[in-house]
Amino acid sequence: MSESQAVVSTTSGSRYINRLCKHWQHKLSVAHDEHQGRVTFDGGVCHMRAEADALHLQLAAEDAATREHLEEVVAAHLERMASRETLDIAWQPAVT
Repeated sequence: MSESQAVVSTTSGSRYINRLCKHWQHKLSVAHDEHQGRVTFDGGVCHMRAEADALHLQLAAEDAATREHLEEVVAAHLERMASRETLDIAWQPAVT
């Protein structure tokens, strides 16, 4: 398993989780509420958690190549959903 994480500074984390999960629920397995979400991709899963000033992302994939691809997919979609805000999405190896 290959894992990474990112902490994105934003006060709109809950809104982004809602928008991302609604977008992906048509093609993927999704579970979410007001403050957290989980999206299961082919080969990996992304957990999202909103706090007052940050959006926490955790990604687990079957291998490093899949993880890197999913990092790009999640970041691109998040940036698109946050069109009014410039986000700094810096993936780091997960701390276990």
